[in-house]
Amino acid sequence: MKSNKYKPKQHTEMEFGGTLGAGSIPVFLPLLVLYLLSVCRSPSGALQQWPPPLPHSSFLWDPVATVIVVGWIGFQSALYLLPWGQVSEGLPLRDGSRLKYPINGFHALCATAVLLCVCVCLGMPLGFLFDLMLPLATSAITVSFILSFYLYLRSFCARDTHLALGGNTGNPLYDFFMGRELNPRLGSFDLKFFCELRPGLIGWVVLNLAMLMKEVELRGFPSLSMLLVNGFQLLYVTDALWNEEAVLTTMDIVHDGFGFMLAFGDLAWVPFTYSLQASFLVVHPHDLGSLAALGIVALNGVGYYIFRKSNSQKNQFRRDPSHRSVAGLETLSTAAGKRLLVSGWWGFVRHPNYLGDILMALAWSLPCGER
Repeated sequence: MKSNKYKPKQHTEMEFGGTLGAGSIPVFLPLLVLYLLSVCRSPSGALQQWPPPLPHSSFLWDPVATVIVVGWIGFQSALYLLPWGQVSEGLPLRDGSRLKYPINGFHALCATAVLLCVCVCLGMPLGFLFDLMLPLATSAITVSFILSFYLYLRSFCARDTHLALGGNTGNPLYDFFMGRELNPRLGSFDLKFFCELRPGLIGWVVLNLAMLMKEVELRGFPSLSMLLVNGFQLLYVTDALWNEEAVLTTMDIVHDGFGFMLAFGDLAWVPFTYSLQASFLVVHPHDLGSLAALGIVALNGVGYYIFRKSNSQKNQFRRDPSHRSVAGLETLSTAAGKRLLVSGWWGFVRHPNYLGDILMALAWSLPCGER
């Protein structure tokens, strides 16, 4: 029998603290999400308060929230399957094949925006989502666990060439956390690619809008701080979906398996922790002066410019290193035979895209004031 040259060897090298990290992170991260949401709703809104604002178990579960979360994922799945937008190929896999992906995330965002406008015009009280934040988060966490168990079990039916190198250690806890299968699919429906940008990222801006509407219900108008947070983060999400094709060259898609780490991050961590600023402002309004607002807008603009330019350069290099825009850039060869950019934006600082992210995150937080 011929040996399969593409068969991945089981890796013993582990990240995130190995078995201890893989066993503890799925316990503590969900609790951290619920704790941060509770802090934002507490009277002081401070992390250092004692005793900590722990919610009663009766506030963590609501069947309506479960219906909303499942319905939301179903709605975004339907938009994903619609025949609009273009179809792009990912980078070559270990066996040389390329998977095809529907690039229609921006279309899904626009369709969602139209639906939300209709809901607002019909008088639907979107602000009630603020009251359901804890049970919504609990439901999203539950869905991420269910999905993760399904992904782990189905990975044992996948071919060897379809397994991720980093999630194939033979350690059940670690492989469950990292993900054994690289690109799990139901037919042409790519589960990892769908979760990467759709339900969580679009859900984030929907929750932000719900916070804005709740503030209008409580005070009659949205504050400048709330408008800035909503505007900045909507720009970030719109940019990600407009440039959706670029995600095909990222580590999440190319190298990482789809397990609890990405499932929880996409479905629970992103929408419920990235919207903390808006959630905080509902309970703790902050008056922002025009001069301070201009400074924050400028900071976000600089961060966004660095983030977008550096990511575009990296994506172009990964897709076509011979392209005239990146062909003259200096590179460094790695032990794995890959080339890393060490000039252009990537010669200015080691991770310019992270620098842009940090500047934008600071701009998102400054409208909340100090605590």
